[in-house]
Amino acid sequence: MIRIAAVGDIHMGPDSQGLLRPAFETLPECADLLLLAGDLTRHGTPEEARVVAKEVRDLGVPVVAVLGNHDHHDDRPDEVTAILRDAGAHVLEGQGTVVTSGGARIGVAGTKGFGGGFVGRCAGEFGEPVMKEFVRYSRRSADSLRTSLEQLGEEGCDARIALTHFSPVPDTLAGEPLEIYPFLGSYLLAEAIDTAGADLAVHGHAHAGTEHGMTSGGVRVRNVAQPVIGRAFHVYHLPVRDHATTGAAAQAAR
Repeated sequence: MIRIAAVGDIHMGPDSQGLLRPAFETLPECADLLLLAGDLTRHGTPEEARVVAKEVRDLGVPVVAVLGNHDHHDDRPDEVTAILRDAGAHVLEGQGTVVTSGGARIGVAGTKGFGGGFVGRCAGEFGEPVMKEFVRYSRRSADSLRTSLEQLGEEGCDARIALTHFSPVPDTLAGEPLEIYPFLGSYLLAEAIDTAGADLAVHGHAHAGTEHGMTSGGVRVRNVAQPVIGRAFHVYHLPVRDHATTGAAAQAAR
């Protein structure tokens, strides 16, 4: 069994140094890796990123992260990424990575994602250039996620996980105002996940949302925004993939 610890929207700043470290130091006892689903900082400053870096450095388990919209606010996402990578975290944007833990090869494909809404109530690539670019940005994010998941599938991973900040499904947004759903996620991410295949999808961003959801293709989706899960992280369990049986559906993540 593969144990996936995950949390998003920790929004750390100088006054929160050390807040999560005691809980994170227990990870080797209960998890094989830690996923960080974006909005790791409050305003995306290097100072805040260094706080996060100290929380996740030398934890004893691999750390894989994507950035969120807050991490872009100061227009220095490359600096934030570099600081986290220097602390040993795998920070993904349109890429995948394979980490090995407990003898299992775990593939994670990551992108921040973007908004646009969901089937029947979504933005279209029409009209003003800024509107077209809004939708194209979402599409590029989804395409990179699909490509990364497909590449991980070719590498024979024991489990594949889609890690985003924005939500791929409306299920996990339940509790948020309907009016802001288009700014919380995009169905394009779910299409990418279902097309390429995954054992679990993890996201954050929706602070007032719901933990459990599912894509139309049957992939389990978990909203791990800290205000939703109410703890330093939550652990999900995935079976080790049976490589002799291709295309078999994964068991439910608890």
